[in-house]
Amino acid sequence: TEDSSGKFIRKLIKAGHLSVLEHAYITIKLKNVSRVLTHQLVRHRLCSYSQASQRYVNEENFSFVIPPKIEKNKEAKDVFIKIMEEIRKTYKSLLEKNIPKEDARYVLPNATHTEIVFSCNFRELRHILKLRGSPHAQWEIRKMCIKILEEVKKIAPNCFFDLEIDKEKEIIVNRK
Repeated sequence: TEDSSGKFIRKLIKAGHLSVLEHAYITIKLKNVSRVLTHQLVRHRLCSYSQASQRYVNEENFSFVIPPKIEKNKEAKDVFIKIMEEIRKTYKSLLEKNIPKEDARYVLPNATHTEIVFSCNFRELRHILKLRGSPHAQWEIRKMCIKILEEVKKIAPNCFFDLEIDKEKEIIVNRK
């Protein structure tokens, strides 16, 4: 029938036979995420990664992620932004003293924005989405997983049919 492959994939997923999903790959580009997020993401060994290099890229005008709880607290946000500006000045000062970017980068914060491209098969992506979309995951990577799930459901709905977004709790749930 017209949708026999979709029904078959759903049946396999429900039965726990996920090896078939290892034949489908996806490549995702993330922009304006923190190094905190990418440090968590690269723990997933079955993916391939290419990340912007602070060794070669000049980070004098780095931008950064402000965590929501800091964003909501004016005093905390002021302190946070002040230290980011201080770090920016320090980084620039090191470069002006002929310190190479690969050494000056040691002062950069985990909040620094970065770009990363990663590729993985659908089985691994499902694993990442379930693990990093759970209520126990850190807020930024959980938010990323929710966005990724929204997009992959558009292109491969049968492979992700059982993963749903609880918008109120901002988590991913498995409705198997």
